[in-house]
Amino acid sequence: MPLKESKKKTKYIFVSGGVISGIGKGNVVASIGFLLKSAGYTVAPIKFENYLNIDAGTINPIEHGDPFLCEDGTEADMDIGTYEKFLGENMGKDNFVTMGQIYKAVIDRERRFEYNGEDVEAIPHITDEIISRIEKIARIKKADVVIIELGGTAGEYQNIFYYEASRIMTLKNPGDVIHIHVSYVPTPAHLGEPKTKPTQLSVRMLNSLGIQPDFIVARSEKFLDKRRIDRFALFCNMHPDDIISNPDLRTVYEIPSMLHKQELDKKILEKLYLPVKKPRLEKWDKLVEKIIAKKRNTIRLAIVGKYFGTGEYQLRDSYAALFDAISHASWEVGVDVDTRWVDAEKVAKEGMDKVVGFVDGIIVPIGWGERGFEGKVKAASYAREKKIPYLGLCYGMQIACVAFARDILGWEDANTSEVNPKSSHLVIDLMPKQTEFMERRAYGGTMRLGKWDAIVRPGTRAWDIYSKHNAFNDKKTGLTSERHRHRYEFNNKYTDDFEKAGFVFSARSVVENLVEIIELPPSMHPFYFGTQGHPEYKSRPLAPHPIFIAFLEACVKQQV
Repeated sequence: MPLKESKKKTKYIFVSGGVISGIGKGNVVASIGFLLKSAGYTVAPIKFENYLNIDAGTINPIEHGDPFLCEDGTEADMDIGTYEKFLGENMGKDNFVTMGQIYKAVIDRERRFEYNGEDVEAIPHITDEIISRIEKIARIKKADVVIIELGGTAGEYQNIFYYEASRIMTLKNPGDVIHIHVSYVPTPAHLGEPKTKPTQLSVRMLNSLGIQPDFIVARSEKFLDKRRIDRFALFCNMHPDDIISNPDLRTVYEIPSMLHKQELDKKILEKLYLPVKKPRLEKWDKLVEKIIAKKRNTIRLAIVGKYFGTGEYQLRDSYAALFDAISHASWEVGVDVDTRWVDAEKVAKEGMDKVVGFVDGIIVPIGWGERGFEGKVKAASYAREKKIPYLGLCYGMQIACVAFARDILGWEDANTSEVNPKSSHLVIDLMPKQTEFMERRAYGGTMRLGKWDAIVRPGTRAWDIYSKHNAFNDKKTGLTSERHRHRYEFNNKYTDDFEKAGFVFSARSVVENLVEIIELPPSMHPFYFGTQGHPEYKSRPLAPHPIFIAFLEACVKQQV
């Protein structure tokens, strides 16, 4: 009798970080995933975060960057967005785990007496829960390879159980698990040479946890020279071929090709005893060519927000998805973008003319709450009055409604109940069901999160945008969808007043009839557009979001 075909075994790649956070583990995970997927393997990335929050939704963006919003409503770490952009796939709750989720799951199970009276301890119960999350995504995705990104850096007390889970899985699955350590190689200006000692120490920390890395991916300003590679090999107990350079590049989207040239994908497959297959990189290589190509002109954009500063420093990560979406669209349109980060509070005090000066376009992004509100309203009014292309995202759409009500309808006290519930014209308000939740302080339950279907009106700018780029889910009905992360809505009782003054409601949600997209007609403004959804979270380098393409095209026309 013929032998029964053996069950396919999933392989696992753990990726840890050393020396400092923010060195690009997520980009390395996404790039490796992209290379393996391009070679025909089914890949499932998963990120383990250290914090005790259940998700990233309640974290100040200045503290941990812009929470990435998934199709299923998961509010995750920015790295989940990086996975989506490189792999071209939707991520969700199974791709994102926090230590808070792990502890809660174990404690809830103990309260239900599911441990049958055992002592519930960190090891094995916490590590078992971690491993179960990894094995779960392997089953759900039918993955050939699961890539596990461990948050933070080696040696932190918050993530020690993740490393213990890695050690246990390596021990129990010989030949099926490898460990990649991404570490920083600084070049101090006063010395002028790269220093390997920090990485040596972080590898020593891994060794103390019972883990020997299979590869080191060294983040540095330039490619490592032979001396540095030899030092790593000697002191980290590794072969020189397993030391991979990850230098600063013109764009992060060059990382896959750079790793491929060093044969990292081939070496990974060999260590995991998988057939070596050549990845198809043609489309990606063309994307990189488009990114680095000389652009015909530069667009000046003002982004009026409130999450830019931390101490004396400015943070791009607070609006990471937005900046990525702008970049994706700019490559498609063929322009460079000069982005000016504008503090909404400063605008409120000094006005747009003094703070911003001349720009080709204005964006008011997410950023709920009272702080900076009046500055954002001034920005929306300024864009409308000066005929400057305007894009309002989520709160930015609501801001545009408030500005229109004040300036055109003459309702000087028009507001959102989030800022001034005593206003006589609450053009933005909570819906009745949301109010019930708020009274119980169940804030998560009041939000519209994740994918939300909407119907776009024919004859509107929104219709033209989705139609031109074949972005409808169903063009016959005008059905489309965007991701949402908000609590307040346009108050439908004011619809007639707005429409009589020329305001256009160009899309509404399918079930609840809530306003999704607003705009001014071409007769009133060259491009004045707001969306309650978040198109920035759906944008990808190979598929820029049509709304951002249309906005930048309008900015180009503004220059003519």
